[in-house]
Amino acid sequence: MVKLNGPLLPPKTGRPAKQAVILLHGYGADGSDLIGLGQHWGQLLPDAMFIAPNAPEPCAGSPFGFQWFPLNVDRIAGRIEGAKTAAPILKEFLTDLWSQTGIAPAETILAGFSQGAMMSLHVGTSLDHELAGIIAFSGAFVAADGFAEGRFSKPPVTLIHGELDQVVDPDLSRQAATELSAVGVEVSLHISANTAHGIAPDGLDFATSFLVARLG
Repeated sequence: MVKLNGPLLPPKTGRPAKQAVILLHGYGADGSDLIGLGQHWGQLLPDAMFIAPNAPEPCAGSPFGFQWFPLNVDRIAGRIEGAKTAAPILKEFLTDLWSQTGIAPAETILAGFSQGAMMSLHVGTSLDHELAGIIAFSGAFVAADGFAEGRFSKPPVTLIHGELDQVVDPDLSRQAATELSAVGVEVSLHISANTAHGIAPDGLDFATSFLVARLG
């Protein structure tokens, strides 16, 4: 199985990490695209390490980037199949991280943008151990088999999306909020006005408040 790796920021304290924030990039990017969030959030969470692994596959549409899964003509079927295929690789990465560092799942946040948000939501809601939370920017929810039956843990989730996003429809985050809330997940949703496929300052502030509430 492919082993994930990418940029890492150690805790500001200089001591061993007590918390972990995993940053999952979007289609065609790499870990360096999101590791800057660790610079921003590291000031608020000095005991946390930030890791932004590169997705497991070279990206067909971006010669220097990576993808969690390919883009199919049928986007719905593509993300369902793709998330389930990539999930074991990300789960193994998390298991190795927890084993090697001693950091608990309850002290871990999964955060992602676009395709990385889809992976954060899919994997974060298909684990036996509950995470501190999931942050999904401009994503969509693909439920794992057994999720609706209550087979897995239900960590708190925050969803952030630009109202003018033409790459990933903001209604997908609204739909995710409805589906997750229906099974008892604590969900917060923020739609950034006049924002396309990206992270606006108000969306970042919303995510930061969630992050600090869960790990601060």
